[in-house]
Amino acid sequence: MRRHRRAKIVATVGPASNSPEMLKTLFLAGVDTFRLNFSHGTHDDHAKVHRAIRELEAEVGRPVGILQDLQGPKIRVGTIRDGKIAVATGEQIRFVLQGTDGDKRAIPLPHPEIFAAIMPGHHLLIDDGRVRVEVTELGDDWIEAKVVVGGTISNRKGVNLPGTILDLSPLTAKDRADLAFGLELGVDWVAMSFVQKPGDILEGRGLIGDRAGIMAKIEKPQALEKIDDIIRLSDAVMVARGDLGVEIPHEDVPGRQKELVRACRLAVKPVIVATQMLDSMVSAPTPTRAEASDVATAIYDGADAVMLSAESASGQYPVEAVAMMDRIIRSTEQHKLYRSLIQATHPGEEHTPPHAVAAAAADLADTLHSSAIVAFTSSGTTAARIARKRPEVPILAITPDTAVSRRLCLLWGAHSVLSDDIRTYEEMVDRAIAIGRAEELAGKTGTMVVVAGIPFAQAGTTNNLRVIHMDGKA
Repeated sequence: MRRHRRAKIVATVGPASNSPEMLKTLFLAGVDTFRLNFSHGTHDDHAKVHRAIRELEAEVGRPVGILQDLQGPKIRVGTIRDGKIAVATGEQIRFVLQGTDGDKRAIPLPHPEIFAAIMPGHHLLIDDGRVRVEVTELGDDWIEAKVVVGGTISNRKGVNLPGTILDLSPLTAKDRADLAFGLELGVDWVAMSFVQKPGDILEGRGLIGDRAGIMAKIEKPQALEKIDDIIRLSDAVMVARGDLGVEIPHEDVPGRQKELVRACRLAVKPVIVATQMLDSMVSAPTPTRAEASDVATAIYDGADAVMLSAESASGQYPVEAVAMMDRIIRSTEQHKLYRSLIQATHPGEEHTPPHAVAAAAADLADTLHSSAIVAFTSSGTTAARIARKRPEVPILAITPDTAVSRRLCLLWGAHSVLSDDIRTYEEMVDRAIAIGRAEELAGKTGTMVVVAGIPFAQAGTTNNLRVIHMDGKA
């Protein structure tokens, strides 16, 4: 069973999609990786979903990825008298570190790290930016601010601080407990929220090691300033456009999306474009034309995957949303301008033997119109290097590692298959042919391009390229 598209689909699991029957229906509709959002649900809820996905995987005989998305720190105002207050543009208001039942002169903001880091001229965005204030004065336990955009401040509304670097770990006590639980379950990816700097990824790596891939969620403008180092230290990246779009101007988000996708492609790291992709399908059976165009834009940019959030977690039409995303991807990838746009954004070549061999394999397969590129890969890196070129033909990624086969469910163009290690050159050829035919990626005629590393079964040794002519092969 293979997808007739290159980009992958990630779907969030929630009340609308957490039954075994619905998970199977969503997989058949096109989901490649399921996201477990640990901002919601109990450990028992997530354990049941994880078990159902693994049972589905065994039933369909295909690897299925599981992404654990950690909540991260949440900054909120405290309790407001009467539940809410209206503030007008130009008005002066005050936030205080201590206190409850606040009013305009004493709005509780129980986060000492804010008072330690904020400076005059910095902005606070409340309730996804619906209210914006600028800091004018501050003390040890109070902040005086001028309202720039008026509105209503309600109990426990979220606060964003786009110009302030907080001395705050991206992993709260809840996140650490959730992470330990997820790693025990055996999730394939861990998405870290509130990443501000490279050290945040190192903190996560110290806890996760190589037990799961680390995905950096880019939702803070501070992360953009250190993005190359963050990408280098991560295993994958999520462009979390919701929170990012609150903290940077809306008009800058599309350009930042393109920059991030290209930077990840250059670094050979999978990248997901996420948030509000088909948002109207939470309550409608079809998306808006603008939403369809948004998904297509991510595909034209070269993203490895696109993600559904509320559409599949709590929406009324989860199956329709997945099917729609699948159709948009396939239609975009078949468009006459797709190849030229993908090639126009191709990053420069890395001057190393493994990169050169992978790039040559992609070029050779395109030139020969091969049916597939077969990548024997221990860690998934060989397949990722080939995918960096965005070849016209599918990538058959053969690996002996179950965890790697599941992580490859996020990689552009990769059709991953679990198989034992190869030991000889002849076995490499025979295995490529057998699996290529079994997976309906090769026929009786034509060619396949095979990439491997010699000595076999050693990660990081991509150095061998072979063209197999299928004519006459038994």
